Amino acid sequence: MKFGGSKLVTPVFDLDRSDAPIDEYLPQNGNRGYRVSRYELDLEYKVESNRLAGKAKITAVTTATIAKFSFDLGPALRVAKVSVNGSRSVKFSQQRGKLKITPAKPIASGAALVVTIQYSGTPKPIHGFWGEVGWDELTEGSIVASQPNGAASWFPCDDHPVSKASYGITITTDSPYYAVANGTLVRKQTRASRTTWVYEQPEPMATYLATIQIGPYSQHTTSAGPVVMKAVLPHRLRQNFDHDFGRQTEMMSTFTRLFGPYPFAAYTVVITDDDLEIPVEAQGLSIFGANHCSGTRYFERLVAHELAHQWFGNSLTLGRWKDIWLHEGFACYSEWIWAENSGGSSARDKARRVHTMQRGLPRDLVLGDPGPAKLFDDRVYKRGALTLHALRTMIGDEKFFGLIQEWTSEYRYSTVSTADFTDLASRYGCPRTLWDEWLNSTQLPALP
Repeated sequence: MKFGGSKLVTPVFDLDRSDAPIDEYLPQNGNRGYRVSRYELDLEYKVESNRLAGKAKITAVTTATIAKFSFDLGPALRVAKVSVNGSRSVKFSQQRGKLKITPAKPIASGAALVVTIQYSGTPKPIHGFWGEVGWDELTEGSIVASQPNGAASWFPCDDHPVSKASYGITITTDSPYYAVANGTLVRKQTRASRTTWVYEQPEPMATYLATIQIGPYSQHTTSAGPVVMKAVLPHRLRQNFDHDFGRQTEMMSTFTRLFGPYPFAAYTVVITDDDLEIPVEAQGLSIFGANHCSGTRYFERLVAHELAHQWFGNSLTLGRWKDIWLHEGFACYSEWIWAENSGGSSARDKARRVHTMQRGLPRDLVLGDPGPAKLFDDRVYKRGALTLHALRTMIGDEKFFGLIQEWTSEYRYSTVSTADFTDLASRYGCPRTLWDEWLNSTQLPALP
C-alpha cells in the first residue's frame, strides 16, 4: 500500500503485469483478481452444423482492485457482447486463448463482479500438450472431455481446478437428442423441433469437470436409492449395459461404506454410441464408449475407477496438477478395493503383481511432482495405488479406512494438496519416511 498525504491509496491489479503462472503445469490457464462463485450458462447447440451459441453469466468477487481482468476462452468461439455489473461501457479483446476485459473504471477489492458474455462459434477441442481436450463431435451428437484444460472450448471461465463454483446449465438442442449435464434436471421443455434442458449443480465444481453430453440416448433408473443411479445410453446397448454395469449398486454400497457418504445428489453413467479410447470423468457423471459396454464385463475395473473419482477428484479436487496422484492413485486403488470386496483378487495380491511389473519400468518419475510430460503416465496411477497400499499395510485396515473417511469428510467439496493428506495421515501413525520414499524419490520402494 502507498500513502499519499492522508489518503490511503489501494494498489490496482494490472492484468498485463501478472505474469507468474498460477500453476506451472498449465502456465496459460487460470486468472487473477477475482474468485468465481457461480456460472450460469444458457447454450443453444445445432447438432448437424456443430454450431454453439451461448450466454454466460459469471458471478464473482474481486480479490484486488482491478482495472483489467480476463477469462480463458478457446479461439474457435467469438465474443459479441460483454457487460460488467450491468454496464456495456466495456472494452474487450480475444488473444492467445484469453478474453481480456477492461471496464470503464477500476473495480474495488471485495466488490461484486457480474460479467455477462454472449458468444458463438463452431466449438473445437483445445489443442495442447496432452492432445485435444474439450467439446468434440460424435457421429451423432457431442461429447465434452475437458481434463485438464478443455473447459474453455465451450464457455468463458477461470479454467483451473482451484476455481470451483456452482453451475446452472441450460442447453437447447434438436429434439431427437438427449442432453445431459452436471447436476439435477430441474426442467425440460419441448417446442417444435427443439428441446431445452435445465440442470442445476449446487455443489462447487472445477471447470474441467463441467460437461454436456448430447446423443441419440434414452434414460433409465438403475437404482432408486439410497443413491439414485441412472443410465443414459443408446437403446441398442441396453442389454450389454445391464450386464457390464450390473454390479454398480453393490459398488456404490462398498465405496460409501469404506470412503464415506456419496458426495452428490445422484450418479449418472452415459454410454456414447461411438467408441472411446478411455472413459471420461465429470462431476456426478461418468462417460464410457460403446466399446466399454461389450456384454463381457471386461471393463468393470474402469466402472469402479470412474465411480471412485466422485470422491477423489470431484468432491476433493487437487489445487495444483502436480498432485494428480490424489485423483488417479486413489481411483486406481479403488479398483483393487472393489475386486477384493466382490470375490476377486485381494488388494495385497494386486499390489504384488503391479509392483513386480513396475520394477521393470524406467526410474524417472517422482510421484509427488511428475512434471507435465508425465501427468497422465500410467505409473502415476499404479504407483499412487501402491503408495496407498503401503500406507494401509503400515497402519492397518481400521486406521486406513478411518483416515480415508476423515479425508473425504473434512475436505468435502474443497481443493486439496498432498500436504493436506500427509498431515492428516500423520495423525493415524504414518511416518514421514513413507512419503519420502514413495512420493519424493524416483526409486521404487519395496512393499512393506
